Amino acid sequence: MNPHHKPRLFLTRRTRVAVCAALFAASGLLAACGTPADDTSRADLAVKKPAKPKEDDGLPGMPPVLDPKDVYAADRPNKLSPVVKDFPSRVYVPNTNSNTVSVIDPKKFEVIDTIKVGTQPQHVVPSWDLKTLWVNNNRGHTLTPIDPKTAKRRGPDVEVHDPYNLYFTPNGKHAVVMASLDRELVFRDPQTMQRKHTEPVSCYGVNHADFSADGRYFIVSCEFSAELLKVDTEKMKVVGQQKLPFEGAMPQDVKISPDGKTFYIADMMAHGVWVLDGEKFTTPKLMPTGKGAHGLYVSRDSKEMYIPNRGEGTISVFDFTKNKLTKKWRLPDGGSPDMGGVSADGKVLWLSGRYDSEVYAIDTRTGVQLAKIPVGGGPHGLAVYPQPGRYSLGHTGVFR
Repeated sequence: MNPHHKPRLFLTRRTRVAVCAALFAASGLLAACGTPADDTSRADLAVKKPAKPKEDDGLPGMPPVLDPKDVYAADRPNKLSPVVKDFPSRVYVPNTNSNTVSVIDPKKFEVIDTIKVGTQPQHVVPSWDLKTLWVNNNRGHTLTPIDPKTAKRRGPDVEVHDPYNLYFTPNGKHAVVMASLDRELVFRDPQTMQRKHTEPVSCYGVNHADFSADGRYFIVSCEFSAELLKVDTEKMKVVGQQKLPFEGAMPQDVKISPDGKTFYIADMMAHGVWVLDGEKFTTPKLMPTGKGAHGLYVSRDSKEMYIPNRGEGTISVFDFTKNKLTKKWRLPDGGSPDMGGVSADGKVLWLSGRYDSEVYAIDTRTGVQLAKIPVGGGPHGLAVYPQPGRYSLGHTGVFR
């Protein structure tokens, strides 16, 4: 068409802006279209809606990942934040049946202190800003704050109803309480824990989660109804829900792959790990690992993932690059390896023995059990602290 042809004059300015935006969006020249202030959001939405978000188009306020190809790039061996570099290295073990937290010195492989907490502590969770460890007293309906500088309780318990597990949005704006029996996702102030928004869910037993690489959504497991949820982080709304294709499934821990393309969900009754495309949220496929698959922990070099199989006393090792299971370690005396974390240097995998009142220290290079340490009754979501990373997404320590 001749650009000087008069019919062009009948196009409204808003139409011309939208056309221009569509032509120049790919090159980032939207401002060159002369979009007026009151038209910007509409023109931008018209362009972005059909297009896939850019990799760097993350949750507002979220620190960008250090490496787009590896969400765990900040978790390299001993790469401690200045916030935690002087904290003593400890392993904090919540004893669900004893209402205590055992504090282990990882160098001595022994309990050096016992902290009394609320009823039925489930997980010890590092705060987003790395300054506090929150003990989730599930049936006590409280959080106990621990000061990682002193490895002692810090002040009185904070009232929070049904805190089975605790996460933090990647931008640090909200704490997210997994209220399992209340059937709620409760978004709270990350410092005061005041309730900000409650998202009711129709599934049963919300318990574990992990966030997408851009932080815009997270995947939640519902253990008692064998379901998965997809939640919009900013809107604080469930945007997807599906039933797992296995009779009697009980999904547990959730972890994203280093490249941010795949979510893995441990399942203690399907005896394996579900492999899920988080973006498409299509039906996941099951990768058998062992009886009672429960936790998921990524190695410091982002090459492997450790999968404790609680029902058979083993740990399966998954290789991300090869996309397959490559090793299986057996605890010499059996046991019930459950939840835990990796040491700051990456050399030791720490796991609670849920049904055996003990904690295991396992060499990540050989799979050899280095120690078996007696603790209180029903040890569950232990936290190894400090760990490398810039901020915490919660659980027993998911750092980015």
